[in-house]
Amino acid sequence: MAEQEQGAELPKLTRLDAASILMMSLGEADAAQILKHMGPKEVHRIGTSMANLHNITQDQVEAVMIDFLEEVGRQTGMGVGSDDYIKNMLNEALGEDKASSLIDRILVGGNTTGLDTLKWMDGRAVAELIRYEHPQIQAIVVSYLEPDQSAEVLAILDDKVRLDVMMRVASLDTVQPQALAELNNILEKQFSGSSNTTTSKIGGVKCAADIMNFMDTSVEGDLMDSIKEIDADLGTEIEDLMFVFDNLKDVDDRGIQTLLREVSSEVLIIALKGADTELQEKIFGNMSKRAAELLRDDLEAKGPVKVSEVESAQKDILTIARRLADSGEIVLGGSGEEMM
Repeated sequence: MAEQEQGAELPKLTRLDAASILMMSLGEADAAQILKHMGPKEVHRIGTSMANLHNITQDQVEAVMIDFLEEVGRQTGMGVGSDDYIKNMLNEALGEDKASSLIDRILVGGNTTGLDTLKWMDGRAVAELIRYEHPQIQAIVVSYLEPDQSAEVLAILDDKVRLDVMMRVASLDTVQPQALAELNNILEKQFSGSSNTTTSKIGGVKCAADIMNFMDTSVEGDLMDSIKEIDADLGTEIEDLMFVFDNLKDVDDRGIQTLLREVSSEVLIIALKGADTELQEKIFGNMSKRAAELLRDDLEAKGPVKVSEVESAQKDILTIARRLADSGEIVLGGSGEEMM
C-alpha cells in the first residue's frame, strides 16, 4: 500500500508511479517506442498515472532509475503484454498535439484488427457505432471487448437493449470464424489494421459475470433483476461467478498483502467504510501492527462517507485485484469457486 512515510523520508511510490516517472524521463520519442509494445489497458493506466503525477523530486527520479537498472541487471529479457484501451488520457498527459501522432502510430499498429481497434475507443463511441446493429452483432462486439469497457458500452445503451444484449452474451459460446471475420472486415473498412482474426470462442456466462462486475451498482442491480425475471437459473449462475468486494475474504493472506501494496491509503479507508467487520479484520491482519493501528484510527476519524464514494473506491480496488489476478500475482476465488 502506498503511504506517506514518517519524518523526512520520501513518499513511497507504487510500481505504476515508478513506471510513469520512468516513461516521462525518457522523452517522447523513446516513450512512444515502448508504448507501441503495450496493449490498450497498459497504455491507459500509464497515461492516467502520468497525468496525475505532481511535485516529483529529483531524488525520486534518481531512485526510480536506480531501481530500474538494478531490475534489468537481474533479468535476461523484458516482457511486454497487451490488454485494453486509451486515448483521452494520453491527450491529458502529453497534450493533444503531442499525443495525436503517438495515438495514430499505436492505433494503426501492425497487428491491430478491426475488432481490436474498438478496444482503443471511448465506450460512448463504441456504443454509437453498434447502436443500430442487430443485437447479436452487438453481443459479439461486447463479448470481444474487455469487461470494463463492455460495462461502459452497455451503460450507454437503452435498458431493453442492454438486457437483450446481456442475455445473448451469456448464451454465446462460439462464433463461426467466417462470421467473425466478416464482422472484422466490415470494421476494417472504417479503421486501419490487418485481417488476422482467428478467435471464435467468445461470450458465455463467465463473460457476462465479468462485465457485470464493472457496472455501476444501480445499473447492475436492475439488469440482474431483469435477467432473473426471464431466466432465474441463468441469473443465479451469473451471480455465482461474479467477484465482489466482499469476496476479498476468500483471497489468501499473501494475495491480500500484494493487493495492499498497490492501493492508496485514502482509497482503502473509503472502501473499508462499507465493509463488514470480518473483511476489515482480514485487512488489518495483513498489515504491520503500526499500519493497522493507523488505519483503524483513520477509519474512525473519517466520519460518514457517501455510498457512491464507497462503491467507487471498492470498484477501484477490485480493478487492481483483477489486474493482479490476470498477471498471476494473486488468485481470486469467487462465490462460485471460479478462479479468475
